[in-house]
Amino acid sequence: MRRLWLVALLTVLFVTPQPAQAAAVHWDQPGPYAVVSEALDATHTVFRPADLGGVKHPVLVWGNGTGAVPAVYAGLLRHLASYGFVVAAADTVNSGTGREMLDGARTLVAENSRPGSAYFGRIDTAHIGATGHSQGGGGAIAAGADPLVTTTVPIEPGPLGSVEALHGPVLFLGGQLDVVVPPALLVIPRYNAASQVPAVYGELAGATHFTPAGDGGGFRGAITAWFRYWLAGDEQARGVFFGPGCTLCADPAWSKVLRNAKALEV
Repeated sequence: MRRLWLVALLTVLFVTPQPAQAAAVHWDQPGPYAVVSEALDATHTVFRPADLGGVKHPVLVWGNGTGAVPAVYAGLLRHLASYGFVVAAADTVNSGTGREMLDGARTLVAENSRPGSAYFGRIDTAHIGATGHSQGGGGAIAAGADPLVTTTVPIEPGPLGSVEALHGPVLFLGGQLDVVVPPALLVIPRYNAASQVPAVYGELAGATHFTPAGDGGGFRGAITAWFRYWLAGDEQARGVFFGPGCTLCADPAWSKVLRNAKALEV
C-alpha cells in the first residue's frame, strides 16, 4: 500500500500535465491581418487591414521626417496595420505642427459616420494614437495635445510640440548613435519634462537617425506593443513596459530604458 501511495504521488508531481504558459508575442513579427494601402483623401495615405470585418479598429496618425513621404516608412506602417490599426499617414514633408496628422484622424472619424464608406462603423474613435519620426516625432507631440489623441510615440523627435501639453501616456524613442537628434540633448530632457503622464524612454542600441526608415528596424516591436496595450487593451503587451518583469528593461537590444513615477504605477 505504501508503495502504491508513493507511485501515485510521483505521478501527480512528474506526469500530470501542467497548464500551458501563454506563448510570447514577438511584436516585431507581422500581425494577423493582411494589409492594403490607398489614398484616404487628397492629403493622406492610409495603411489598413484589407478586411475591416465587423469590429472597430484603433487609429494611428503618422508624421514623416523632414523631406520624407509615407513611402519611406511603408514597411513600418504596413506592419502596424497588420496588428489591426488603421494608419493615416500625412502626405507632407513638413508635419511638425501636428495639424496635418490630426486632419487624418478627423477624416477617419467623419468616415466612420458616413454610410457607404469603407470605414463606416469600423473606426474606434475613442482610441487614436500619434507617432512619427524626426520632424514628424515633434509633430506627434504637437498632435498629442489634442483631445482626440489617446497616446503618443515620438521617434527621435525634433524640437516641436509641447511635452507639458500631453494628456496621455507617451513612449519616447531615441537612437544611441543618433547625431541628428542626440538623445541626451534632445530626447531624454523631453522625457523628463513629461512628469504629468506615464512616460517611458527607450534608447535603441546602435541605432542612427535613419534606423526608423523602411520597416522601423529595431524600433518596430516596441512601437507595436505600446499601441496594442494603450489602444487595443492587449494585456500581452503590458509587460513589455510595465511591472517588475518589464521585458524592454532587460532586453540588451536597448541601451537605456527609463520609466517615470507614473509609469511605475501602471
